[in-house]
Parts: sequence; structure tokens; C-alpha cells
Amino acid sequence: MKVLLTSTSFQDTPGQHQVELENTGWEIIRMRGPLKEEKLLEIIDDVDLVICGDDEYTEKVLEKGKKARLKGLSKYGVGLDSIDLETAKRLNIPVTNCPGVNQNAVAEHVFGLLLTFFRNIHSQNETVQQYSWKRLVGTEVSDKVLGVFGLGSVGKEVVKKAKAWGMDVYVLDKYIDQDFVDKYEVNTVDSIKELVSKVDVLSLHSPLTIETENIISKDLISNSVKPGITIINTARGRLVDNDAILEGINNGIIKGYLADVLEEEPITNPHPFIGEKQILITPHVGSRTFESVQKQGLFAISNAKKILNA
Repeated sequence: MKVLLTSTSFQDTPGQHQVELENTGWEIIRMRGPLKEEKLLEIIDDVDLVICGDDEYTEKVLEKGKKARLKGLSKYGVGLDSIDLETAKRLNIPVTNCPGVNQNAVAEHVFGLLLTFFRNIHSQNETVQQYSWKRLVGTEVSDKVLGVFGLGSVGKEVVKKAKAWGMDVYVLDKYIDQDFVDKYEVNTVDSIKELVSKVDVLSLHSPLTIETENIISKDLISNSVKPGITIINTARGRLVDNDAILEGINNGIIKGYLADVLEEEPITNPHPFIGEKQILITPHVGSRTFESVQKQGLFAISNAKKILNA
């Protein structure tokens, strides 16, 4: 049984998931993703299953795999936007993911980014590394208003942590969990325009869909957002229009953009965000903790076994 493993988080992190994978007896082909369509086309007809990250599983890739020996895709992680799900369904190729395992890690990263930016931790470290003692004035998180776009498992964890920090919270989601918002005394709104007009900090936790792509647009920033807003994106890079972010920063509307994701990963050279002091970027490591990787890895292996044994 040949299994292609492309998730770099899975491969780079020690833990029980590595032991469990070794004990399967499968022949593991390790490649470092995310893999583009052309690379997958070279190998997809020689594997029975893929434990994948954000590789490009296009119609061409899936059709070639189906004609050969591909039995399914086990996504390490949650987001499935890089997989052509309609084609997978048409070809009867099972696709699984790992919901409900990385929310704490990602939510912690949200606040790591926010505190780093608000308290100038990144720039103050650089100052001291240069033997300077120039001190900047920071901003407190407490009593700020947070907006959460997407109240899934990660969004809910962000809400809980925000309330513990003393923040007022507004949320926007198509399907509101009323019990949750009542329990945590969360405010709800009906539109993205209303949300961004009320908050000091906006945290994005929506999946990437036709409706949400570039939801943070030039029009939204120019006409609706509260001046001085800080936007955090640990979901998907294409939720925002990069040009809109830069325009908002240059016009003094956006205080900061803090991202763990980009529209194309790894980062391309050149990239418009590089060199911008009001932009912080981390290389998609929000869920890359020892605890989260192990849980996601075990979940992905379990899903893979179910596909292969079906």
C-alpha cells in the first residue's frame, strides 16, 4: 500500500503520529508540500492514498489518480479549498479532514500576533539586539472591541480567549450558535460592513468560498471600517485583497495587518507586504504546535485507515 505524505508539519514534528504511521506497514512516499498540479500529475497514478496539506488537487490530478489506484485523500488539517470537491464527489473519491483539533493552537497564535503588534514586542527586540534602549509606547488589548468573522471551532476559541482578556466581542456567521453567543455574552451582526464599522480588531476565521474571497476589499476598507482597525488573518490569504490592505495602511485607515496565511504559499519574491512595518507575517504556523500536530496527525492516519479499509 503506497501512501503519499506531503504535510510538512506532520513530517517535521516528532510525536506519536510518527510512531503510528510507521506501524501501519504502508510504503510512505514523503514529499514536501504544498505541491502544485504539475508535480502531483507526475506521481498521483502511483499512490493508493494521500495524507495531504494544501496541495493542488485539481480535476486533472483527481482524474489521473482515479484511473490508476487512488482510493482517497486524507487532509491533514481542516480547510479543503485546495481540493476540487465537486470532481472528487463525481469520481467517488473520499475526502476527509480533521475538524476540531487545532482551534486552541490557532486561537493562541491570534493573540500572539495581536500582543506582539500592540506591545511592539517584535520591534523592541530588534532595538535591544542593536544595544539601544529606545522605548516605544504600546496599546492594551483589554477593553478593545474584537470582531470575529466566522464562528466555527477556531472562531469560538478566539471568542472565549477574548472575553478572558476583557474584550467586547461582535461576531458574524451565517449559522449562529445561539447557545454559545448567549453563554459568552457575544454581540451578533448581520453584515461584514456592520462588523468592521464597530470593532478595533477584526479576526478572520471563515473558510475560503466564492462568497468570502476578497471579502476585505478596497470598497469595504474605504467606506465601512472603523479607522485604526487591526486585521488578523489566520484563515486563508485570499480572504483579503492585498492591494486593499496596503491602500488602507497608506491612507491611515488600517493600523496593522497580522497574517499567518498568504494568497500563495510559500511566499513569492517579490511580495508587496515585505518591508511594511505595519504588517506582520508568520509562515502558516498557527496550528504548528507539538500538541496540535500530533492530534492532527493521528486524526489524519485514522481517516486514511478508514478510507483504505472501506
